[in-house]
Amino acid sequence: MAGDYQFIGAYTCDQDINENSTDKEAPLGMIALAVDVGSDDRGVGEFIYLQGLASTAVGEVVVYNADDWSTKLAVADDVGPIATAMAATVASENGWYQISGKGVALALTGFADNADCYLTATAGSIDDADVAGDYIQGMKGASAVSGGIADVEMHRPSVSDGKDN
Repeated sequence: MAGDYQFIGAYTCDQDINENSTDKEAPLGMIALAVDVGSDDRGVGEFIYLQGLASTAVGEVVVYNADDWSTKLAVADDVGPIATAMAATVASENGWYQISGKGVALALTGFADNADCYLTATAGSIDDADVAGDYIQGMKGASAVSGGIADVEMHRPSVSDGKDN
């Protein structure tokens, strides 16, 4: 049936995990198990194919919407599933966002290794400052911040404003 996607086994996508595209190279919302070839120490992760938004940069933290697979830069008080951008996937483009495994996220100055992760007022960034309602469940720091980026460990992270630690 046209438009039905049922994948059993492997699905071939011509778009690498760290690339963006104006063409839809995979069904939006598709989850892939892959290795980010740009990093040899992060291992296998899960990535979801989503729509981009204006000014997205690698590592930016987004909230995505399963209704239309759109994204928005995450900010304090957001609610929903969380992912991190693998490429500068801007508006009118599609790309992969990491949802599981060891990846990278934009982090504010002073973010510490092994820290809990919280949303901030700075769009697309995380911090380790404990803010009620902004705890990201399923995400933990895996390095200190360096050049605005920190390694993070993720397992399908999400945030539920007002229902955290």
